Amino acid sequence: MAFLHLASALITSTPPRLDAGLAAGVLGLHILIIAFNIAGLVVVPLGIWRGWRWVREPLWRGLHLLALAVVALQAVLGRVCFLTVWQDDLQHAAAHTPLIQKWVDSLIYWSLPMAFFTMVYVLVFVYVVLLWWRWPPRRDWRNLGRAAGKKPKILG
Repeated sequence: MAFLHLASALITSTPPRLDAGLAAGVLGLHILIIAFNIAGLVVVPLGIWRGWRWVREPLWRGLHLLALAVVALQAVLGRVCFLTVWQDDLQHAAAHTPLIQKWVDSLIYWSLPMAFFTMVYVLVFVYVVLLWWRWPPRRDWRNLGRAAGKKPKILG
């Protein structure tokens, strides 16, 4: 929690031009995390179905599970994502918001009740836990095909 207060203190002491750049950077990071989370929801089951061994990589799967756990926990606790808070604080301190940033904001920030997002985030987290349980990550994910006597695939 002290880190959040330090971040807020830094935001209030920076020039408006820097605030706008930092807000854009936080938005960019947020988009990357959203893309990572959504991609994992699609790629893991698709990869299992297509036989892609790399979707069983423990570090990748663990980071995906952790990221979605954080999202779901924040929602259950009734808290807005800390990246959203930082971006909002920086944007309010900035002199103006670039047009492209306004457009991207409208794509990822929807005016719906928090209960809707909480339900979606918890269901998505349960889905990822079920994927983990049904097709767990494996330390030997590179050798899964070799163990069954199959020739290794280049992309698999």
